[in-house]
Amino acid sequence: MCYGQQTPLSRDTPTPPRPVRQPNENAVVVADLLGRLAQTEARLERARAREAELSRRLDDMKRFVSVMEILETFLKRRFRERQENESRLLSSLPLPSRQGNNKKS
Repeated sequence: MCYGQQTPLSRDTPTPPRPVRQPNENAVVVADLLGRLAQTEARLERARAREAELSRRLDDMKRFVSVMEILETFLKRRFRERQENESRLLSSLPLPSRQGNNKKS
């Protein structure tokens, strides 16, 4: 294999030096990361609370729709029953006679 200008790494090859941070610098970085973590956790908690609220509202709306569908079915059935009753009543009534039109004045 050809490595070009690079030499293969071995145990004898020293690792490149890392920038040395002062203990105070590390504390600032850690504090910053902890603050960002706390903000992220707070946002996550708010998102979970919002999701729970939306789920609750969705369940309420599903129940409402179910009740409305039951009510609609009931009202349609009652309407048909009343129409049928009226039709039966009207069909059982005698037709007006034509004698009323031939009355003498």
